[in-house]
Amino acid sequence: MPRIDNKKFYKSSIEMYGVSAKGVNWHSKWSQEIRFDVILSMLPPKLEPFSIADAGCGFGDLYLYTQKKKKYPKEYIGIDALPDMYSIASERTGCEIIIADICKDELPSASYYICSGAMNVLNSFETHLFMRNCYEASEIGFIFNILHGKSDSETYNYITTAQIQKIAADLNVKTITIKDDYMEDDITVGFFK
Repeated sequence: MPRIDNKKFYKSSIEMYGVSAKGVNWHSKWSQEIRFDVILSMLPPKLEPFSIADAGCGFGDLYLYTQKKKKYPKEYIGIDALPDMYSIASERTGCEIIIADICKDELPSASYYICSGAMNVLNSFETHLFMRNCYEASEIGFIFNILHGKSDSETYNYITTAQIQKIAADLNVKTITIKDDYMEDDITVGFFK
């Protein structure tokens, strides 16, 4: 069972904050962009030959950030389970956006799968499933950020480094890259094939 009802969780944020970083439950645009910078640092310097699938794309902010940073992927596919996010991301990015549940639905193949924050409201089982599905649908790797630590929040999903390493072992991940020195209680991880 999900930790919370995603539809209600995000719908109330959008109603309160609109199309903004807070509208997808980040503390600020600044904290969202720091996470994006760390994700981009794990990707090759030239993205043109690669496709990106953004799992839990929200408003398409990651795609817009790649454009701002002049780091253009060959193809961008946004994936979100919520119709509101689909509509907004489609309009803002002009890219292919798919309505899908990462934990249940078949996913398109992409060079890299990326997830920024979408696993923060899943339970442990869903988190493992989400990671597995994204990693398996990726050709090169899956890069994600998630809340880090042992907090026992009723709303948010925190994960330890040991749990991440166990999931990586279960998935037979060839190379793991971890960055956890950029923000308290946050970690960015790359699972590479």
